[in-house]
Amino acid sequence: MTGGLALVATIAVPLLMLAACSVHPLRSIVFRALPLAPLPGLWCALTGLDQGPFVIARAPVQMLLELDRSGRILLVVSSLLWSLAALYATTYLRDTASRERFTVCWLLGVAGCLGAFIAADMATLYLCLALLTLGACGLVFHEETPVAKRSASIYLGLALGAETLVLVAMVMLAVELPRGNLLIRDASALLPSLPHHDLILALLVTGFGLKAGLFPLHVWMPLAHAAAPAPASAVLSGAVVKVGILGLGRFVPFDVSQPEWGVAITAVGLFTALYGALVGMTQAHPKAVLAYSSVSQMGLIAAVVGMGVSAADPTAAIAAAYYASHHVLVKGALFLAVGLVAMCGPRRLWWIVVPTLILALGLGGLPLTGGALAKYAVKGPLGEGLAGTLANVSAATTTMLVLHFVHRLRRSAPDERDAAPPAGLVVPWALLAVAAVIVPWWLYLAAPPGTLDNALAPKALLAASVPMIAGALAVLALERWARGRLPRIPQGDIAVMIEPATRALSHGGAMLAALDRALRRWPAAGLALVALVVFFGWAMSAGPV
Repeated sequence: MTGGLALVATIAVPLLMLAACSVHPLRSIVFRALPLAPLPGLWCALTGLDQGPFVIARAPVQMLLELDRSGRILLVVSSLLWSLAALYATTYLRDTASRERFTVCWLLGVAGCLGAFIAADMATLYLCLALLTLGACGLVFHEETPVAKRSASIYLGLALGAETLVLVAMVMLAVELPRGNLLIRDASALLPSLPHHDLILALLVTGFGLKAGLFPLHVWMPLAHAAAPAPASAVLSGAVVKVGILGLGRFVPFDVSQPEWGVAITAVGLFTALYGALVGMTQAHPKAVLAYSSVSQMGLIAAVVGMGVSAADPTAAIAAAYYASHHVLVKGALFLAVGLVAMCGPRRLWWIVVPTLILALGLGGLPLTGGALAKYAVKGPLGEGLAGTLANVSAATTTMLVLHFVHRLRRSAPDERDAAPPAGLVVPWALLAVAAVIVPWWLYLAAPPGTLDNALAPKALLAASVPMIAGALAVLALERWARGRLPRIPQGDIAVMIEPATRALSHGGAMLAALDRALRRWPAAGLALVALVVFFGWAMSAGPV
């Protein structure tokens, strides 16, 4: 398969499988074949080099696909996660009545997520974002509980809002580009010279920041991840949120220093990193704890992007993608572990908890893990100043949070001593856990020579250990002196404050709708409305006396 065909197949195969779902006898076959849908993307990422845009169809309706270094890194790990999580789902949801709907939503998500990593033009990227939103919303809604319905509605509303902001920014960029040119890289290069570049950047940062879950636009993440079934939570937290970071990194130019925007993105990212970890410490449900961990990690990745924007450092985008790639695999494995532990009795529990603990500590930078390599990779862009110091604090709070997660995970296990999860769940989780250990090292070894020795130097290992030791000591202190005293912040935190206003607006809309129905039953209402319009039109045209 040539590079161009592999790029096309990355989107086309999931969509063809989706089309097959329209034939009723094929739906069960497609459900069992879900692990195959992301494999063209994995093949493309493993075998293809960085490629220029590959054009599908002809102008004016065409798609341009491209595989650059950042996209390739994320495409490898995301394809692997989507495939193994799908293998997990074929057992996890095998006996559920709504698995056919799950199949449709899953395939929409695969096409949208993987397509976003290779989209080279703005129209294709927007199409992929729309597919991803539809699919992810259906995955959140899957269990049809009141919590799932509420979470899905919040996610859908915020996602559509984000896409509206991004679309407006794309239109403003498209107007300035030569006719027929919608390439994202050309739009990014042109952006600093535009008279309205601050407005465009504000739209892009807000839109993609919402997709990535940056504060205060993060509220959908703990709600959606906790409500979705385990395999869906794995891809939502692992792969889907990375689309926001990649989109931001593609549009924001790194070759021109923009310190104001860089500082703003960094500040929001670091605040999100600390806020997500601290609020996560107050959560009881393991999936909610993991969701806030994702909020925290996405904040740190955004801070890396912001520092790159400030310093005009293109390597920051690669460092952010590498850091994100580790998070994709680890967070996917941790969410799948939640589903396993829910079926695992005390006799077999430690076979899952111990590997999960090691993977989780990797998020805090446990030496010799992929997480330590990821932390080391972003050390350069973050620097030694305030941003670097706060990143170390974030590593300590992440350690606290993952230890809290493992504690809550153990308590979620059933009491049946001999309960055991089926092999169809254990095998994909184990493969993903192994990948979370091996793939970051493989990617790191594929980097330019001269960096591995530094990462393994005693000084680097000590620097990675200090924040983790501080976090572990803080957990012991909390356990001793503040047990049971931490507040229980509800999932979605500030969403709880927003909901009363939302209900008020909903009631107001219902009142206006009732008024409209009453007026439409009154025959004179139409004439009165026309008369008012004519009167005000005459008054405005008459001008001052």
